Amino acid sequence: MKSRYIAYIMLFLAGLWGGNELVKLFSNAEEITAAAQAQLNHHAANFSLQDVEGNKHEFSEWDGKVRVLNFWATWCPPCRKETPMFVEMQEQLGNRGLQFVGVAIDEKQKVQDFMDTFGVNYPMLIGTDDAIEVAKQYGNRFGALPWTVIVNREGMIVHAQGGEMTRQKAESVIQPLL
Repeated sequence: MKSRYIAYIMLFLAGLWGGNELVKLFSNAEEITAAAQAQLNHHAANFSLQDVEGNKHEFSEWDGKVRVLNFWATWCPPCRKETPMFVEMQEQLGNRGLQFVGVAIDEKQKVQDFMDTFGVNYPMLIGTDDAIEVAKQYGNRFGALPWTVIVNREGMIVHAQGGEMTRQKAESVIQPLL
């Protein structure tokens, strides 16, 4: 129970200061980078979470596509900043096999309102403790948000990072995979 509260406090601080500042408070950038890099060339773990409508989905549902798995929350400023780019890239590159999958560590109604406001056009899964555990499976042992993992068509993790993803970085990783 204590670790649950610590995780929530860390996620709250991530929302206040952004992922990069959270790194400075609780760790150093090298540790976050090392945690992300340790995920590379590993097979993406399958998991199941519910979407905003209560339907259960497994990550393997999107096997064979280039998948961008993004852990985020509605109260996280860098998460909010990168979402419009993700929506745009899903629209532009979805027909070439790109699939964004969001994992919101947040309340269902807040996520639905956020999706409506930002026109989110990709699957959005929701969870609390269960979603935090999935994020840990993908290397996010620090609880930083956003946390983004890119998986190639063969199911291998080719990129992982804590903090906001820029469009330049996203395109440089995703384009060669399509």
